Amino acid sequence: MRLFLIAGEPSGDALGAALMAGMKQLQPGVTFAGVGGPAMQAEGLDSLFPMSDLSVMGLAEVLPRLRHLFRRRDQTVEAIADTVPDALVTIDSPDFCLRVAARAKTVRPSLPVIHYVAPSVWAWREGRAARMARTVDHVLALLPFEPPYMQAAGMTCDFVGHPVVAKPLASPAEADLFREEHGITGPLALVLPGSRGGEVGRLAPIFGEALAKLPRDARVVVPAVDHLAAAVRDAVRGWPGHPLVVTDPAEKRAAFGAATAALAASGTVSLELAANGVPMVIAYDMNWFSRQIIARMLKVDTVTLVNLVSETRAVPEFLGEACRPKAIGRAFNDLLLVPSQRARQVEALDRTMDRLGRGGEAPGLRAARSVLAAIGERTGTE
Repeated sequence: MRLFLIAGEPSGDALGAALMAGMKQLQPGVTFAGVGGPAMQAEGLDSLFPMSDLSVMGLAEVLPRLRHLFRRRDQTVEAIADTVPDALVTIDSPDFCLRVAARAKTVRPSLPVIHYVAPSVWAWREGRAARMARTVDHVLALLPFEPPYMQAAGMTCDFVGHPVVAKPLASPAEADLFREEHGITGPLALVLPGSRGGEVGRLAPIFGEALAKLPRDARVVVPAVDHLAAAVRDAVRGWPGHPLVVTDPAEKRAAFGAATAALAASGTVSLELAANGVPMVIAYDMNWFSRQIIARMLKVDTVTLVNLVSETRAVPEFLGEACRPKAIGRAFNDLLLVPSQRARQVEALDRTMDRLGRGGEAPGLRAARSVLAAIGERTGTE
């Protein structure tokens, strides 16, 4: 068996690598071709070109590279035709991946196309599923409530578990050592103002002001990615709580394990916090124009994944016009200081992790089983 896989960013590379490991376990002798990063290459992929060529976001970044991206698209379609794979697996990055898949289907209409990561049509732009169904046969979903949306659009879909359930967590001893090494004896306030420069620039001043009445014995810890570390240190200078910026992966894991509560930007970080049992307040804002558009398109009353997966509204969120320091600060201080507030949230965090697949088969292996089943259905084989 031979699979052609395409991943366009680090999160997709991690999903692809786990899927490849699962495929090798279930289907010895399977071979791979396509585009991926270091994690997929470590599993045996000889990438057609550097994955970083596809890792561009935003109109301003994409436009100057459009011609180059078109060349990469055509190169990938040609490679699929030459490889004659049993299936094409596209992983997230829909702008590039689904264009490639559509062209590959014109060359070989019977090619099974499997897309990993369902679009969030439950939140907004529900028409994306119908458009995707013109090209995609089967979807691997990360969230348990997504399959019905994909099936309604005409695709088969399996929930295969969220990768957060397979991420390593700090041990209690590692968490205690982190507190000891940094002299933290009171509440540990984990603060995460985003993983992109624009988010940090927009949210850090709001988060800093929200910490104005932080308990005196609380210590602020700010995990950051390497390339933003300097910007984050500048942004948090002058915050209360003697902010400690950590970038080392092991230290970040330990900080998550040691945290009392977290104040975080909206996004998948809420699931990482849930995996560590850290109660949280979620806050996010954007420019006025984007805020107006998104407010009109949203179909749900919460964007926090913990709330959606647990079917509760346990995590307080402050979005758009509600993203104001005083209200955020009150909610965050309540979490830090009132154990019963934290306990109520922890119940929802546990439910979320259980529903995402904690304690079950690894998501990569579940994804591999789903891929094999989808290929069998499309080709009429077992």
